[in-house]
Amino acid sequence: MSYWKIAWRNMLERGLASALTAFSMALGVAAVICVLVVHSAAVDQFSQDAQGYHLIVGGKGGATQLVLSTVYHLDKPLYPIPYGYYRQFVDGRFAKITETAIPYCLGDSFYPNPERASDAQFRVVATTSDLFDKLAYGATSDGTPKRYTFASGRNFRTDHAYESVLGSVVAAQSGLKVGDTINPTHDIDGGDFHDPFTIVGILAPTGTANDRAVFVNVEGFYLQSGHSLSADMVSESGATPEPLVDDPKGILPPAELYDSKEELIEPLPVNRREVTSILVKCTSDLAPNLLLTQINKDNESVAQAVAPIGVVSALLEKVVTPLQVVLLALTVLVVLVAAIGVLVSIYNSMSERSHDIAVLRALGASRTAVVMIILFEAILIALVGGAAGVLMGHGLIAAVSPMVVARTGVSLGLFQFSPLEAMLVPGLVLLAVAAGIIPALAAYRTDVAKALK
Repeated sequence: MSYWKIAWRNMLERGLASALTAFSMALGVAAVICVLVVHSAAVDQFSQDAQGYHLIVGGKGGATQLVLSTVYHLDKPLYPIPYGYYRQFVDGRFAKITETAIPYCLGDSFYPNPERASDAQFRVVATTSDLFDKLAYGATSDGTPKRYTFASGRNFRTDHAYESVLGSVVAAQSGLKVGDTINPTHDIDGGDFHDPFTIVGILAPTGTANDRAVFVNVEGFYLQSGHSLSADMVSESGATPEPLVDDPKGILPPAELYDSKEELIEPLPVNRREVTSILVKCTSDLAPNLLLTQINKDNESVAQAVAPIGVVSALLEKVVTPLQVVLLALTVLVVLVAAIGVLVSIYNSMSERSHDIAVLRALGASRTAVVMIILFEAILIALVGGAAGVLMGHGLIAAVSPMVVARTGVSLGLFQFSPLEAMLVPGLVLLAVAAGIIPALAAYRTDVAKALK
């Protein structure tokens, strides 16, 4: 009979004690799995959301706040910059090194159920249709850009002011569909209701923060109360610049604009417009550095430019990674306690097994064989507990996945693994061997003659 089979039978004979010891190990492993997978998903999410463009240009202030408010729809937006600055990228002095420029106007919100303020609240992003037509929201493992697609409906039209598109999470939580209308509220924390926007499209899930956003035509946004500069606030910096290129790199105000009743309305004059931020996709890999230098070193500039990937990497390095280390240390501590439980469980059984060990020795088993059987038993308990922990960890992740998707847009699947999980099995085997050494030495020193009396 092999050592493994003898060890397995020993484990079954002490079924309850072995099961409880393995369960404590499973809890520790499940906690490690949850920390690793959630961290991996969070890092992927943060990294992916900032893809598809090179720079974010916005008002002066914190670079992190600019990225959080623009990319992740978190934090408060910075003060807006003149619309004329957006035009610098569309057909002005930066247009020759700009491939696409997308304006963002932030500050409004949408409550699916305004009578219950405790319910979910979503940010409203006023922008142009170029966001979905010309930018990717990520890339596949082979580098293929991921393009926005619509689960239903279509993109909004530039010349129809009151059209909107919902992210997938917004649509799922609100129950709204194409053809329904929404009423954004002024300010992030809620305020007066604006004019209704008709939903013309619902995005397919992207796994990004945009799943939790409402997108409206920027032309309709400008016509809402509190979204335009008064006559005495209009400055020369907001005036229309002389076009320097023949092909604009972004969408300009349409010559004709229609409301929801297909009636002509007057667009807001450009010198009364502002934008909160601008997503800039450059024509080459060198162009972002050139823009960063020109914008950030211009002391008279009203704006700043940031590379979102750099800001996200710094955020992950300073906040997320240290937090993961702390959580991992705590979960590893749980696994160590479970390993000590393996040690105590087997060691306490040594007195009960002394007779069996003596019989084995009398039948010709060597001291080394006895030691190996005890070590194999410790390894088996650790492996059974580890396997149960992996199942429990991924099962827990799958169970909470719908809630996480609904609240954050981050998708967590049953089969979503972290590469670090591959280290769990060899780690558990080493830990089990370490935990089994003391009981194995006790078995090694068993006095055969005394035990057989």
